[in-house]
Amino acid sequence: MPIKYFEAPEIKKQVDQLAVECKFYHVESQYVFCVRSKGSKAKRTIARIHGLGKLWQRILNQPPTYTIEVISEIFDKMSFEDKERVLIHELMHIPGGFGGGFRPHKGYVERKNVDMVYKKLQQTRAEKKQRGLFS
Repeated sequence: MPIKYFEAPEIKKQVDQLAVECKFYHVESQYVFCVRSKGSKAKRTIARIHGLGKLWQRILNQPPTYTIEVISEIFDKMSFEDKERVLIHELMHIPGGFGGGFRPHKGYVERKNVDMVYKKLQQTRAEKKQRGLFS
């Protein structure tokens, strides 16, 4: 069965919210798209990020654009917290310049850094909840 792609508005909403909450101010929400795929043969991949390369940006006269793909067979079975960590991981691949390239795993998009961002997110949410600002 070939891979099929579907719009994922609920993932897009979650990604946009995480970008704001995690203070990823360089992420331009209107140029980040989200899809859910079904039929992938990937065994260890939960999600991946795709960019519109510089050549295509120029040919199509389009700004840098990113698409976050979640692999339904794996992602959909995960806990809410693990899904958030995966989406944070993918967002961390987007460089500060938002130019179409990617940040690498080594030295930046590593589990310890994702965990650090997630822990800070949880602390911020707890503080907001304590002040009655977040439910």
